[in-house]
Amino acid sequence: MNAANSDAHDFQCRLVWTGATKGPTLDYDTYSREYRIDGAGKKHSISGTAAPAFRGEEALWNPEEMLVASLSACHFLTYAALCARARIPLVAYEDDARGTMAKVEGKVRFTEVVLRPRATIASGDAERARALHEKAHAHCFITNSVNFPVRHEPEVGVAGPV
Repeated sequence: MNAANSDAHDFQCRLVWTGATKGPTLDYDTYSREYRIDGAGKKHSISGTAAPAFRGEEALWNPEEMLVASLSACHFLTYAALCARARIPLVAYEDDARGTMAKVEGKVRFTEVVLRPRATIASGDAERARALHEKAHAHCFITNSVNFPVRHEPEVGVAGPV
C-alpha cells in the first residue's frame, strides 16, 4: 500500500539531552538545556535548547521556533503540491513566519502564528495562484493539528518572460 494513501502515519525521533555533560539539574538557573534530535536515516541532527526567555541559548533552535517553522514548512509543501497539480509554475517561495505566545488562563501558550508567504510563479494567473494559499491553509496537516489560529498573508508575483 502506498503510505501517502494510508489514513495513519507514524513519525519518530530520538531526543538526547546533550547538556548532561555540563552537570546535573541541581540549579534551575544554571543547568544546560541543550539537546539533540536524531532521526533514523536523517542526514543531520537538530541541536536545540530552550528559548532565550527560558534560559536557553540564542544560537540554537528552540521548540517554539520549530513549531513556527513546522507550520511554515507544511504550508509551503502543501502549496507547492497544489501548484504542481494545478500546473502553476512556482519558481520561488519565501515565508517570514511569526508566532506569538502569551499567558492565557494561567498557562503560557501560542495565541497565534502568522505566515507571510511570498510566492513567485513563472507565468499565469497570480490570483489563481493566490487562491491556492487558501486551499493550502485548509489542507495543511500541522495547521489542522494546533489549537490556536494560524493566519496567512500571502503575496504572489509573476516573474514574466526572462
